[in-house]
Amino acid sequence: MTELRADGATTERPTQRRGVMQALTGLTVRYVERLMPDPYLFAVLLTLIVAGLVAALVRGASADGMLAAWYAGVWGPQNIFTFAFQMVLILVTGYTLAEAPVLKRAIIRVAAMPRSQVQGALLCFTVSAVLSLLNWGLGLVAGALVARQVARRFPESHFGYLIAAAFMGFIVWTQGLSSSIALANTDAASPINVIHKIAGFTVPLSQTIFQPYSWLSALIVLGVLALAVWRMEPSESLPPDSAVFEDDTAAVEIPTGKTFAEWLENQWILNVLLFAAGITYFVTSGFALNISSMIMLFTITAALLHRTPIRFIRAFTGAAKVSGPLLLQYPLYGGLVGLLAYQGAEGSRPLQTLLAQTLVNGATEYTLPFLTFIGSVIISLFVPSGGGHWAVQGPIAVDSALAIGQQSPAYLGLVSMAVAVGEGVANMIQPFWLLPLLAIAKLNVRQVMGFTIVAFLIGLVCLGAMTLIAPWVI
Repeated sequence: MTELRADGATTERPTQRRGVMQALTGLTVRYVERLMPDPYLFAVLLTLIVAGLVAALVRGASADGMLAAWYAGVWGPQNIFTFAFQMVLILVTGYTLAEAPVLKRAIIRVAAMPRSQVQGALLCFTVSAVLSLLNWGLGLVAGALVARQVARRFPESHFGYLIAAAFMGFIVWTQGLSSSIALANTDAASPINVIHKIAGFTVPLSQTIFQPYSWLSALIVLGVLALAVWRMEPSESLPPDSAVFEDDTAAVEIPTGKTFAEWLENQWILNVLLFAAGITYFVTSGFALNISSMIMLFTITAALLHRTPIRFIRAFTGAAKVSGPLLLQYPLYGGLVGLLAYQGAEGSRPLQTLLAQTLVNGATEYTLPFLTFIGSVIISLFVPSGGGHWAVQGPIAVDSALAIGQQSPAYLGLVSMAVAVGEGVANMIQPFWLLPLLAIAKLNVRQVMGFTIVAFLIGLVCLGAMTLIAPWVI
C-alpha cells in the first residue's frame, strides 16, 4: 500500500495480516457489492414491501384505497413537501457554508495533516462527527469535502473507505443541536411536536440532547467507531475519479462591476445587512432553536462568509446540485408514509400502528425506551427522516409512556431520544442520507455501504445499551 511521507515522497507499506475487523468489513463489502441496488430502486422495493404488508395485515385494505393513500402521502393535504424542503435547505445551506473561502481553506489545511490513509479516514470521521453535532447538513458534507482533499493527497487510497468514515460520523447528528426531533419538542407550534399535541407541554433541550445519557453515549459510540475505522483499513485501492476535483480546479468568472447590475451583485454590505437582520431576529425571538431557525442561521452565516451576493448565489447554486438525488426520492418516501398510515376499513389500525404497538406491547418503564429504539431502527428503513419518522412512531411511543404512568418531561424526552438515536443508527444501512456524499465523491452505494454496515452494528449495541440504562438514571 502506497503512503505519502511528510516530504512528499511515497513509500510502499508492507502488506499486513488481515485482522478480525478487516475480515468482517471485507465480508460485508462483498455482500453489499452483490446485493445492494441503487438507492432509488431500494426505495421502490421498500414501497412494494410495505404495500404487500398493508394488503396482508390491514383490515379492509383495497388496491384503490392503498393507491389513494400512496398518492396522498406525496401530494395530499398531509404531504411531505414542507418538511422535505426544510431538510434539503439544511443540507444545501450546510454545504454552502462549508464551501465559504475561509472554511474551504481550513478544510485544505486540515486535510494536509494526515500522513497515512488511516489517519486521513480518522480525520474525515472526526470532522464529520464534530460538525454533525452542530448542524447535520454541515457535518454530512464537510466530512466528504475533507475526504476529497485527503484522496487528492493519497491517490492510491480507497476512496470508498474515506467516504464511509466521513458518513459514520453522521451517526450522532440526532444527538446534536440540529436534531429535528429534539428541536420539534421545544416548539409548541411545530406540526411534529407530538409530545405537545398529546401531553400538552414542550420538552426543552436540557431534557433531551443535553442529558448525560445522550452526550455520554454519543462520546462512547464515537470512540468505538474511531477504533473500528482504524482497524477496518482496506488493503486494496479505489482511486477517486478525476471528475471529483473539477469543482476545485474550474475557474469561476466573477463579474467585476462594470455595469450597475454587476456593481450591485458585488456589494458586500448587502450580505452584512442580511446577516444583521437574521441575528437580530434570532436574539429577539429568545434564541429559539428549531429547524427553521437553524436554516436561517446557516444561510445568513454562509452569505456573510462568501462576502458578496454573487459569490454566495453561485456557491448556493453549486451546493444545490448535491440535493438532486434526495429530491428524486422524497416523493417515494412520502408515499411510504401515506401507505404506513392507511387504515383500510373504518376503525382498523394502520400498519405503522400495528408495527409500533407490537414492538412495545407489554413494555415497562424500564424497557419502553429500548423497545422504542428497536422499533425506530426498523421504521427508519421505511421513513429515513428524523421529523417525519417521529410523526409516525411518536404518537405510539408517547401514548405507551402515558399508559404506564410516565408523563414527566424527562421521561418523554428520553422516549423521543430513543426514536432519534434509532434513526441515526439505521442511517448506516439506509442509503438515503448517503446520497449527497456519493454525489460529491462520484461513487456508487456499493463502494461505500459495506463499511457502514459495521458502524450500524456498533451503533446498535452502544446506543441500544443507552436506552436500557437511561431509565434507571433520569
